[in-house]
Amino acid sequence: MARPARPGPWPPAPSQSQPLSWAKRTAFKNAPISNSGQISTPNATPSTPDLESGPTTASANAANAALPPPPANPVASAGANQNASANRVNGGANGTSTSNTSKERKPSPRQRERDSSAPLPRLREREAEEEHDELPQRHPHAVKYQLRDTPGLFPIIYYGLQHYLSILGSLILIPLVIVPAMGGSYEDRAAVVSTVLLVSGVTTLLHTSLGTRLPLVQGPSFVYLAPALALINSPELQGLNQNNFKHIMKELQGALIISAAFQAVIGYTGVMALFLKLINPIVVSSTIAAVGLSFFSYGFTQVGACLEIGILQILLVFIFSLYLRKIKLFGYRVFLIYAVPLGLGITWAIAFLLTETGVYSYKGCDENIPASNNVSEYCRKHVTRMKHCRANTSHALRDAPWFRFPYPLQWGTPVFNWKMALVMCLVSIIASVDSVGSYHASSLLVAERPPTAGVVSRGIGMEGIASLLAGLWGTGVGSCTLTENVHTIAVTKMGSRRAVEFGAILLILISLIGKVGGFIASIPDVMVAALLCFMWAMLAALGLSNLRYSANGSSRNCIVVGLALFFSLSVPAYFQQYGQNPNSNISVPSYFQPYVVASHGPFHTPYAGVNYVLNTLLSFNMVVAFVIAFVLDNTVPGSRQERGVYVWSKSEAARREPAVVKDYELPFNISRLFRWIKWVGL
Repeated sequence: MARPARPGPWPPAPSQSQPLSWAKRTAFKNAPISNSGQISTPNATPSTPDLESGPTTASANAANAALPPPPANPVASAGANQNASANRVNGGANGTSTSNTSKERKPSPRQRERDSSAPLPRLREREAEEEHDELPQRHPHAVKYQLRDTPGLFPIIYYGLQHYLSILGSLILIPLVIVPAMGGSYEDRAAVVSTVLLVSGVTTLLHTSLGTRLPLVQGPSFVYLAPALALINSPELQGLNQNNFKHIMKELQGALIISAAFQAVIGYTGVMALFLKLINPIVVSSTIAAVGLSFFSYGFTQVGACLEIGILQILLVFIFSLYLRKIKLFGYRVFLIYAVPLGLGITWAIAFLLTETGVYSYKGCDENIPASNNVSEYCRKHVTRMKHCRANTSHALRDAPWFRFPYPLQWGTPVFNWKMALVMCLVSIIASVDSVGSYHASSLLVAERPPTAGVVSRGIGMEGIASLLAGLWGTGVGSCTLTENVHTIAVTKMGSRRAVEFGAILLILISLIGKVGGFIASIPDVMVAALLCFMWAMLAALGLSNLRYSANGSSRNCIVVGLALFFSLSVPAYFQQYGQNPNSNISVPSYFQPYVVASHGPFHTPYAGVNYVLNTLLSFNMVVAFVIAFVLDNTVPGSRQERGVYVWSKSEAARREPAVVKDYELPFNISRLFRWIKWVGL
């Protein structure tokens, strides 16, 4: 009688199997290994940052459906194949099946231990291959056009316009907030809006050419809005009697120029490349979310000045971006992509009709009399409400020139104050953390591999140059990568660098038309506040979306993020309870109260400058969130996979792959001139 076939290697227990080294450094789960030793990941692809859906084509779904399901245990599958082969040779004489044979002869515990300690087939050979195999690759269906693709003329024009229209709110809303706070007129608003458009176009071209080279729009950042408001509401600047706008703008310019130089230094010296090891999704998500949540006192407080118009604006944007987001017209998700401009246009048209038909009339009250001097209580309240509801209260469009060229130092010579400059320098670190998250998320959508640490450091250095230009031209806030870029790329499926560059050129040309700035400056304040409610909520959501790179169910991560967000609201509230300076007679609106604690907060050291810096910084939600998340994420024990540590490309591996070199290498062989600067290149 033939001897039964010897069973194959006993599969090691799941708890004893060692996961691949690359899986520890990425968000991948353990992938099945075939008999040939190749790693197959049909069902373990990295989660794409597409915010709407997965693969966009039916062929991708069919291809995934056609893939055979992987075995539950690859080593067990190999053993089963060996048993089947042995039974085909030796079976038949006694009709013993594979299952019966395996039941008859079970391996001893010593043999099981020896087999489990043996390396998996070709595992070490696989790990010894190229280093860049450890990195997450771009999702094959993330975008229609990749980073280096050059669509035809019409697609470039269409997608370039689409990209900038979808982030219109981030480009134009900040000047409409800070200029009135500085005491500027509607003409000043129009001038600052034109300046912002020009600087945004120029800095975007610089970033796509000499920065990270990713298709990321540069523009005024909400990160710089809080320190700008704190500086605007400083007691030493509140007592000005004339030229408030220009004097405060020069103070902002001086602080921005110094902070921009600081950011450029930490970028181009390679300090940022070292700092990257400590910046991970937990830190980025908490910090960006705190930026969005920090302006809750401004949003609906302003909307309440004309509830029917403000709520209509918010509802329209919600309906377009949420309920109608999957409806396509001509193959495009028009309502989702253009939610902000569509909502603004419809609300503005309704307000104009109500104004022209007499619904919003002053009803015999004199609108030229200041509210404080109006004897009639009815007229005092009614005139104030009508000025917020009517659509023709601004003459910015009528008074704006047809052509206007913004030029450097147009507001005068900057004023340098070391206290305000130090605050801005520390805030520029927060802006850099925001940009790092955008670099990583966008690279997974449009590029072959994530950038190297040197490329990231180069991008931060270029953002310092961008903020320097913003300070010289006088935009009021610093410039950095807009967080909304990632959402726009994911929704529009456009990752081409050329389309973003075309949009930047168009933005520069539009900035020279003064009527465009006047038109934007005439947007009613209530509509601006309503749009900001949506933009800030979107910013908080985009910040929290970075948690998808970490272990979402980890109690460690939940506690760290929860603590960071809670104390980012609670600690500034403690500082802000000091409110208005009791010795000052200056009246500050309630929504600006959080930014008036600089000189009379809880810190009372012998040095007034130190008091100003500490009281100001700790009243910023984003600073508190960053400090707590940064310390806890880098001190509380946790595996790399649990923390979702960002994985950047290694320079040596990136140089060996032509596609990665073409993605991030500087144009016109500029990299050859700076090969000795290893920390800002591939």
